[in-house]
Amino acid sequence: MRYSELLDGKSGYKDFLAACEHARSVSLLGAVDGLLQWDEQTMLPSDGGDFRAEQVAALAAITHAQRTEEKQGERLQKLKDSPLEKEGPGAVQATIRLLHSDFQKQSRVPGKLVQELARTSIKAQQAWVRAVKASEWKPMVTHLEKMFSLKRELAACQSPDLDPYDALLDDYEPGARWKAIDTTFSCLRKALAPLVRGCIESSGGPQETVLRGNFPLQSQQAFVCQVIEKIGFSFDRGRLDTTAHPFCSTLGPNDCRLTTRWDEKFLPTALYSVLHEAGHGLYEQGLPVDWFGLPPGEAASLGIHESQSRLWENLVGRSPEFWEWCHPIARKAFPESFDNVSPGMLAKAVRSVNPSFIRVEADEVTYNLHVMMRFDLEREIIHGNLLVADLPSAWNERFETDFGSRPSRIEDGVLQDIHWPAGLIGYFPTYTLGNIFSAQIMAAAQQSGVGIADQIRNGEFTPLLHWLRENVHSFGRTYTSEALVEKASGKPVSEQYLVDSLYQRYGPLHGLSPDMPKLL
Repeated sequence: MRYSELLDGKSGYKDFLAACEHARSVSLLGAVDGLLQWDEQTMLPSDGGDFRAEQVAALAAITHAQRTEEKQGERLQKLKDSPLEKEGPGAVQATIRLLHSDFQKQSRVPGKLVQELARTSIKAQQAWVRAVKASEWKPMVTHLEKMFSLKRELAACQSPDLDPYDALLDDYEPGARWKAIDTTFSCLRKALAPLVRGCIESSGGPQETVLRGNFPLQSQQAFVCQVIEKIGFSFDRGRLDTTAHPFCSTLGPNDCRLTTRWDEKFLPTALYSVLHEAGHGLYEQGLPVDWFGLPPGEAASLGIHESQSRLWENLVGRSPEFWEWCHPIARKAFPESFDNVSPGMLAKAVRSVNPSFIRVEADEVTYNLHVMMRFDLEREIIHGNLLVADLPSAWNERFETDFGSRPSRIEDGVLQDIHWPAGLIGYFPTYTLGNIFSAQIMAAAQQSGVGIADQIRNGEFTPLLHWLRENVHSFGRTYTSEALVEKASGKPVSEQYLVDSLYQRYGPLHGLSPDMPKLL
């Protein structure tokens, strides 16, 4: 039911409606900001960065001023103290609680800091593009030093009682704390270490050779669009464009933008990037449209967002059944490369384990090592234990410890991700949290009879998407991540589902036992 109809004529209705209308008006400005930033990543001329930074900074100041308007704060406090907060419909209770919490946190941040963060983000991202092309680290040091300094200041303002990294993490994964995540990651790392080592050392494991060939750009574009449209992404409500670092951006309830990069010699670069971003897009397109701009119409967290992208990318897109369905489409699109390649060969190839310098191209088994490394490094910088200038050496040492080699090019190392220049500090751990959530959510879906082998083999993706919309998407952010996963699966969150899934899907392929270690 639409938010304006839930309390029609009841006590508190006018205040609730006014608070919601105010929040939705702010979301319009946020959507404009999103459009400017999407354009910056896809269409902006190389010399337009400085002026775009000023545009985004000016808009950020206006948005922050409206978001923290005193009258809105008074309305929200009145609603927080009213019976509605405890006795109203669930969506109303959550909207009041979350809007009030958001307002309190945002009101502690000076407008000038918000403006400077926005400006610095655009300038740093533009500098990052140039640095990657030039393969140079030095030009990025000043930008990143400023960004990390501003983020420390932001953390101190918005959540002064929290550890600074926890304050930043809370923006992406509300309620999460780094010590608990560190414990989870340590257990996961220990459980996966034998699988990682066994797959890497296996002499009989699948190879990705059949995925290399000639994949013309226009054919790839048509192919990936056909695939994601079949799984449920609506091009009437979204589009796909090209960028240096793939992302998904929602500019309105019916305007979801996906981006990717292309490699005409290696199909998985675009295919799995697009499946990943389409997973984000399916979540955005599944959120309640009538609540856009309000908590019930917003994503629960970045971890839940990543659970949706990783589910479609890996648990569906790398399954043998997916390639039984997709093989005729791929063969028609790329006859030169796939004429003598069977579905089974493709299904095995996309589950080959070959340690990569590049996170977004990493296989499932080693992917979480990339995330854990970034989680540790950015936390050390925020806590003052690592200097930005020393990031390349710290990165290379950690990478060699985890993967046994060092990147020879800076763009294959510390410069490969756009997150730190963009100010997305505290974001990285949500990737592995998303993997943990996705495995448990998929297990629950399959237990319910959807997302099963026969359906995927026949290209029947609607039952799974419908289940996800009913059990995950429809609740917006009215539940925390862990509560939402538990509600969908009927069990508390456990990384055991991810461990089981990886051992079952990768162990036998690499001549290993599928028996899973049990987490303590």
